[in-house]
Amino acid sequence: MGIGDLWRPEGRPSIAAHGADRRSGLFRRKNHCVCVLTGVCSSVCVATVVFLLLVGVCLLYLPDALAPDPLVSLSPVTLLIWTHPFGQYRELPDCLELFQIDGCTLTDDELRYPQADAVIIHHREIATGYADLPPEPRPPAQKWIWMNFESPTHTRGLWRLGGVFNLTMSYRTDSDIFLPYGYLVPLARTERALQKSFALPLRGSYSSKLLRSRFVAWVISNWSESQARVTFYYQLRQYIQIDVFGRAGSPLPTGSVVPLAKRYLFYLALENSQHTDYITEKLWNAVLAGAVPVVLGPSRQNYERFLPPEAFIHVDDFPSVEELAQYLLMLRRSPAQMRRHLDWRRGYGVRQPTFFNEHFCTACRAVRKTRGRTNVVTDLTRWFHS
Repeated sequence: MGIGDLWRPEGRPSIAAHGADRRSGLFRRKNHCVCVLTGVCSSVCVATVVFLLLVGVCLLYLPDALAPDPLVSLSPVTLLIWTHPFGQYRELPDCLELFQIDGCTLTDDELRYPQADAVIIHHREIATGYADLPPEPRPPAQKWIWMNFESPTHTRGLWRLGGVFNLTMSYRTDSDIFLPYGYLVPLARTERALQKSFALPLRGSYSSKLLRSRFVAWVISNWSESQARVTFYYQLRQYIQIDVFGRAGSPLPTGSVVPLAKRYLFYLALENSQHTDYITEKLWNAVLAGAVPVVLGPSRQNYERFLPPEAFIHVDDFPSVEELAQYLLMLRRSPAQMRRHLDWRRGYGVRQPTFFNEHFCTACRAVRKTRGRTNVVTDLTRWFHS
């Protein structure tokens, strides 16, 4: 039993790694492979030889923008943006110029609804009543895409949407259109491919990361006493100093998270709720900064879909919060041990998709791929909460 079982609110079980079949999105790429390690020790002291095995396989699926577009022979499609997410207007991107995705016309003009091949609908505006669903009957063969990047805890009103949508788009690996908050790109790829992927190499001075004078940082804006991460914080601060920033702490001295985290050895990447594949920018900000992330979210096995086992410290790796604190203190005193959590970085870059330009273009590409095929998401609630 890990310490997560001790501080999760009563009635909230720990989240097991999701084993559903991956249907499409990035997980349909034939030439890519998944890194799901079975039987690998979850200890933070993973042997170097195990990491070398990781290098030989794909850690995560790379976006199609890294390869020549195989869809150039297909007819173009029009994707209607039904509402701008969170009511914030954004100029629509040129998918070909930005992401090398051809044959996509994006529009937010509702008058083009009858001609649109697909409509992408952001859940928040429908759930809050800010907007209604498009009118029925929908044009023949038109697809409706459900887009949501919030966790199930913060996603209400799903029960009304059963049988409404044809495609799902989210951070979940089993979405029809999968786009995570971040992912690793192997540096073995060509520099041109890395430039096209917008990946940032994780190179840099390892000695500077090992000699950082500041210990543990946490940036939080949405503070709630009912959250597991707040309970965990209260327990951890009994044993070590934690510098807290954001709305619930001191103002960010650098204005953004990554420059701040570069000053620290460790960064608390604590999700606001614990659900399958819900791993947000909190983790990737720490990775970019070179701070070792201490994670609270889904299971370790779930995180290992996205990162090598030694790239993070999971709160469930320890039987108590005190033992986790002792481990962090030991790493601060022992550069040789700390290096084990950093050496993996030499082989990778990090890509963080841009909200929401890349999402719109990725959805449009998926519509081209699935043209002529129409499925129905019969039970959106059951799937998203699984």
